[in-house]
Amino acid sequence: MKILLIGSGGREHALAWRLRKDDPKVQLFTAPGNAGTGQMGTNLAISATDLDGLTAWAVKEKPDLTIVGPEAPLCAGVVDRFEKAGLPIFGPNGAAARLEGSKVFTKNFLLKYGLPTAPGAGFTDSLSAYAYSQKHNRYPQVLKADGLAAGKGVIIAENPMEAAQTINRIMDQRIFGEAGRALLIEEFLPGREMSVHVLTDGVSHVILPIAQDHKRLGEGDTGLNTGGMGAYAPAPFATKELQAQISQEVVKPVLESLRKEGIDFRGILYIGLIWTKEGPRILEFNVRGGDPETQVLLPLIDTPLVEIFQAVREQRLGKLNVKFNSNHAVTIVLAAEGYPGTPITGTSINGLELELAGTCVFHAGTKQEGKHVVTQGGRVLSVTAWAPDLATARDLAYQRAAKIHFAGSQFRRDIAARLTLDASAE
Repeated sequence: MKILLIGSGGREHALAWRLRKDDPKVQLFTAPGNAGTGQMGTNLAISATDLDGLTAWAVKEKPDLTIVGPEAPLCAGVVDRFEKAGLPIFGPNGAAARLEGSKVFTKNFLLKYGLPTAPGAGFTDSLSAYAYSQKHNRYPQVLKADGLAAGKGVIIAENPMEAAQTINRIMDQRIFGEAGRALLIEEFLPGREMSVHVLTDGVSHVILPIAQDHKRLGEGDTGLNTGGMGAYAPAPFATKELQAQISQEVVKPVLESLRKEGIDFRGILYIGLIWTKEGPRILEFNVRGGDPETQVLLPLIDTPLVEIFQAVREQRLGKLNVKFNSNHAVTIVLAAEGYPGTPITGTSINGLELELAGTCVFHAGTKQEGKHVVTQGGRVLSVTAWAPDLATARDLAYQRAAKIHFAGSQFRRDIAARLTLDASAE
């Protein structure tokens, strides 16, 4: 089988690893890929957002399936382009991808259908945003750049001055570029956050093990916001009863509302959810697997990925018995010096060859230079481990991370720490 993977992050290397595990004979092509995907197949010198280049390659090479990893090509309409050319592809179309491409669109959608979410409003000029922010002066206050900002476009303001400065930085200074052309302001909701990944063919759905990620750069959830510094799954509190409640109160109403909007969503719907005193509330949607959540979810799924993706594409997910194992998984992200600002690149990475059973190192910001692998981005590697319990998985992940070295490496040492400490005290 010939498969094209679009993307270059840890999520895409994890997908390549899993596809190879399902079928060792699979032919993998990744555009543009990284040093890790290059070791599992062929990297293509085509950007993930070069829709012309991707389509031309696929028309010529005729892959049996294309899998889209990141959000940018989905929001740019790569699925529509491929489907128009008669090319099989997994991922939501452009209309469905607006759920991630515009936070203002999503908030309006949620409010229109009475779906559980925080009160909020969107703005296209900073003066209106200032006025709303000062009038609705409950703090903390959440401010979100409307467009794609690599997971960094959400800022929590603790007081009116911080809110005003944030509006200026996002809308006037454009610190997130064109993503800041519009702004969403919403009420802060206290509670327990969780990453709910839903496989859906637009009618049926399957909830994957509920994960939690660590967005802040520093330990104890301090420092700047990032694309994600680690994750674990399943979350210990995610009982079958809780998943059933999420399915009934969140997923089914969302899918029904999408159908009313005429949106045919087929792919992975990632619901950023927070559990408040009043129940579940939707924080945001992503239209693809999270990164680093994908790295902890794939080791927990037993059913071959291609079987799942084809069932989603052909709208027969309800007839497929998606199986999971009972393991736990933990991922630790190793980032470059300077991240999440301007990362230092070109640094040699040592220790990648030192393997450890029950672990895998997924490349993200890396490239191959001769015999050496060097850093090429902010989040460099995702070190993932799986085991029958969370504490063992965490220990294995940190053992493997300790074997890897590159100048300026930074990573959090508290991924899933509180949970494992809580469990040991019981």
